Amino acid sequence: MSAGTGAATTLPADTEGAERLRKGAWGTTWLLLTFMLVNFADKTVMGLAADPIREELGLTRGEFGTAQAAFFALFSLAALGVSFLTRRVRTTVLLLGMALLWSAAQLPMLLGAAGFGTLLATRVLLGAAEGPAVPVAVHHLHGWFGQRERTLPTAVLMVGAAGGVAVSAPLLTVVIDVWGWRWAFGSVGLVGLVWAMWWYARGEEGPLAPPLARRSAARDEGATSVPYRRLLLSGTWLTAAFGAFAAYWLLSAGLTWAPDYLHAVSGLSLKQSGAVVTATAVGNAVVLLTHGLLARRASSRRTAPRLSAGLGGGLVMCVAAASIATFAEVDAVGVKIALMVGPMALTNVILTVSQTAVARITPAGQRGVALGALAFVYALAGVLSPLVTGRMVDAAVSVPVGYHSAYLLMAGLVAVAGVLAVCFLRPEKDALRLNVPEAPAAGLPVH
Repeated sequence: MSAGTGAATTLPADTEGAERLRKGAWGTTWLLLTFMLVNFADKTVMGLAADPIREELGLTRGEFGTAQAAFFALFSLAALGVSFLTRRVRTTVLLLGMALLWSAAQLPMLLGAAGFGTLLATRVLLGAAEGPAVPVAVHHLHGWFGQRERTLPTAVLMVGAAGGVAVSAPLLTVVIDVWGWRWAFGSVGLVGLVWAMWWYARGEEGPLAPPLARRSAARDEGATSVPYRRLLLSGTWLTAAFGAFAAYWLLSAGLTWAPDYLHAVSGLSLKQSGAVVTATAVGNAVVLLTHGLLARRASSRRTAPRLSAGLGGGLVMCVAAASIATFAEVDAVGVKIALMVGPMALTNVILTVSQTAVARITPAGQRGVALGALAFVYALAGVLSPLVTGRMVDAAVSVPVGYHSAYLLMAGLVAVAGVLAVCFLRPEKDALRLNVPEAPAAGLPVH
């Protein structure tokens, strides 16, 4: 890897240098997009293979939910712990290590003797390896882009969550049908190893990456430093964390239970359910990219957006909450699918908004830790959502009734997050209060 010191480099002033920087920045963005594609393909396996896994291993929905929740047993702690390492270890090294670990964690399920205990153990290891993926990737990416340039590349990165599902769902469905569910785990593990080799050859840090901290105090941009207590108790950070928690609750529940819901409640086949999951992922990607492009357009015009991050994100969340509640109440399969592909996908906007808002109020040298703490909170939804949803369905008088209650709970969480965002998500005001300067432009051509 070409980033040898982890220190920020001088921004090029000439046109040729700016063009090289632009290519490097967007080349890194596409590499990290692929990273996220593999990351979420790993998460998709369990939901797509739910029926054959439960049948072969003799699991109830509650037990299967426990296995899925095991993925998040160390997810939050790893996200927080590794985020502190970003101050002393290059993000290129951390990303490579995570990719190698999560790929290796998938391969034991290829063994025919691997049962429920192995499934639990490998999901715990996989979650520990993938927990820091988003905060470290966002921190690395923001080393290539100035503050006003970050929304679109961050949105592209988050598209990996949707794209990982969209790309992997049909492919893994074929793998499960032809070779069995165990090879679904093996295939994503092998793809992860290929990405790790690619990253080893091409990964590098950007010119705005903060220098590594030594035994002395961290050397942030302009020696700026803010006590973590003030950062993590600010209205922007708390609201961003709850909004991401609510969005991740819906995302995790969908990854785990949407295929089962579409099959058991709506009567779709496994292939039809996979097609709907793919269409939903495409809808999520369209929403994220549209939001990113609109933000980039406003940035290129150097004009203030018509809606602040909090007001815009909050209103979008409220619309999504109403759509989720409608999804729970209606019986028509066509309407349900339309809601999943369209309005319910608006929930994902808060995932980009929360990342960029937290980055805005945090000095560069502390950004990895603040984003890791954000991941620590929203990843708790990954633990609770599959487990709570599975228990609710098992405890209900029927499967449809259980899912109805579970989706109403999701709607309530998203609605509360929307209201809080409208009231308290104020990154620019909190950045001013915390005396955090805006990150400089990286010299990238906006057009």
